[in-house]
Amino acid sequence: MLEFVLPLFLGFLALYLLSVRFGRTRRDGEPPLINGWIPFLGKALEFGKNAHGFLAAHKEKHGDVFTVLIAGKYMTFIMNPLLYPYVIKHQKQLDFHEFFDQVAPLTFGFPPVRSGKFPGMGEHVQRSFRLLQGENLNNLTETMMGNLMLVFRQDYLTGESEWRTESVYQLCNSIMFEATFLTLFGKPAHTSRHSGMVTLREDFVKFDTMFPLLIARIPISLLGGTKAIRDKLINYFHPQRMSRWSNTSGFIKERAALFEQYDSMGDVDKAAHHFAILWASVGNTVPATFWAMYYLVTHPEALAVVREEIHGVLQVSGIETDHNRDIAFTREQLDSLLYLESSINESLRLSSASMNIRVAQEDFSLRLEGERSIGVRKGDIISLSPQSMHMDPGIYKNPEIYKFDRYIENGKEKTDFYKDGQKLKYYRMSFGSGSTKCPGRHFAVNEIKQFLSLLLLYFDVEVLEGQEPCTLDPSRAGLGILLPASDVQIRYRLRRS
Repeated sequence: MLEFVLPLFLGFLALYLLSVRFGRTRRDGEPPLINGWIPFLGKALEFGKNAHGFLAAHKEKHGDVFTVLIAGKYMTFIMNPLLYPYVIKHQKQLDFHEFFDQVAPLTFGFPPVRSGKFPGMGEHVQRSFRLLQGENLNNLTETMMGNLMLVFRQDYLTGESEWRTESVYQLCNSIMFEATFLTLFGKPAHTSRHSGMVTLREDFVKFDTMFPLLIARIPISLLGGTKAIRDKLINYFHPQRMSRWSNTSGFIKERAALFEQYDSMGDVDKAAHHFAILWASVGNTVPATFWAMYYLVTHPEALAVVREEIHGVLQVSGIETDHNRDIAFTREQLDSLLYLESSINESLRLSSASMNIRVAQEDFSLRLEGERSIGVRKGDIISLSPQSMHMDPGIYKNPEIYKFDRYIENGKEKTDFYKDGQKLKYYRMSFGSGSTKCPGRHFAVNEIKQFLSLLLLYFDVEVLEGQEPCTLDPSRAGLGILLPASDVQIRYRLRRS
């Protein structure tokens, strides 16, 4: 027995001594420091198991600002949303792009954008995102409407009005993945839909399963067949193949033209950038669509109000609903669906677990409220945790309960939320904050609205009995919208006119 116990004891002792010898110590003016006893890893295992619970426990113990060693990085968490504006305004000293430039190339397989190899590309790439906003959003919304209608019409609006069964995530994924792909990247030259879309979607799901490990900088070579899957996905966007597609969005056209200006960028690198956009456009939108649909179909009162609102908008325009007739919503009509938007935002509040990350560019004192300030070291990560805010009972009454009209007050969007008697500038942060807020957020919300509107207009939907309530899978904490721990079975049929 001793021959097994002694080496184990010595191993733990060595780890402890290493943590003492090389661990960081707290300086005057710095937040409380939690190193953990495992060198390099620190508290990574505890954090990865339940990030929300981990942060809540340390907030209770250390206050609303503290620093934790997680997988070799010191992360300072700002847990009080009243302090968020002080962090967000420091755009020069606290930069997001450094973190992105470190993890994106490793994850998606393209060389760093902000390097001497591609001068000016980073700024041009950022400017291209304007084509997802403003007036350009009208064209995207119209195109997405047509593509959703196409997929619904050919795959679901067929047959008689008998009940059919389906899993919610599968339904959302199959429709939203293809419609979004067609809207951004276009269609084949001589047909309306790409062949091999099912295989592409299945490969994407396999890659997406490994996404958290890639973001954590686990070498892709250690992740089994993930590199082969990524290479296959990238190859789908080879410039030669994309040149044969039609109706490509202005956003993708501008990016493709930009890449052509750099002779040092190979075709595979260009394709990898396009693949990254595919992930950005559906990686969080599909699970967001799932939760928006799930909460509506499991709350009949909410579903009835939202369905009535959708019918009302169409009736004002003199549009009759019939499963034999295609329906199109304008951007203005989508904007008028207040209860639908509130229900989507409420599902996002309950399912989003993103972290707003900034990297300190120098040692400096970060000024917070009043005379309060904290010492920050160069290279440290400053993180805001919106999930903690979204679930704060001091901001949201009964935050664990789905309340579809939570963001409506007196017939208008509610924007006044308070903590400790002070009005919050940031109260809902599903899409990030400041200059790093998701540039495609308006497109994402619009396409979820379009999907749900068509679903509720054309179909009766019911959750099959005997299923447990769906819960969140915490494995993607910090990366956006959490996936469901399990899928949900429904039945649906064409609504009778």
